[in-house]
Amino acid sequence: MPGRYTEAGRAYVLSTSAGPGMMPVNAANDDPEKARRFRDAALPHLDDVYSLARYLLRDANDAEDAVQECYLRALKHFDSYRGPAMKPWLLAILRNVCRAEFSRRAASPTGAIDDVAEQAEQTPLWSEPQDTPETQLVRGVDATTIRRIVAALAEPFRETFVLREIHNLSYREIADVAEVPVGTVMSRLARARAMLRSAWLAEQEPPK
Repeated sequence: MPGRYTEAGRAYVLSTSAGPGMMPVNAANDDPEKARRFRDAALPHLDDVYSLARYLLRDANDAEDAVQECYLRALKHFDSYRGPAMKPWLLAILRNVCRAEFSRRAASPTGAIDDVAEQAEQTPLWSEPQDTPETQLVRGVDATTIRRIVAALAEPFRETFVLREIHNLSYREIADVAEVPVGTVMSRLARARAMLRSAWLAEQEPPK
């Protein structure tokens, strides 16, 4: 995970769901009981939401802004929330917030999926069924290196990998968050693992 949500950001999110008198205008009609239920349900996932925002936006300040907007939207629509599970619901809202930011920039780092070489046939390094010398070795790689390699992936693959391997969402939950078929999730995940494996192995090659 690329860091935890800051205390300042956490305090802001808390204040937006603290009841009348502290809420923004668009949440002014919210009652204290709703605010309490929202905090109890949503705040345990705050760091996970921030982690995804960091991976998608690749900037700490933008990620904090996206998390705050995500929680404001979630609070606004909490009365109509009937599922899915809270964490996938929040991540789906966060993803939409980040997508809006990509559109605003009009030049996001997302590459066309078809432009990425198909490498799904390679053995995934991060999801092998048992320990191998490679999986034992990758556990010793520092978190900064792993985050950097993941951040270099094209956005659809980076998003899918983070949702599955870091946030432990099911294929169906990822499909719902990303609004794509389950088969697309599986394909993107396989290719993301393969590209990560190739990138990591390339870093281990001695300089020529």
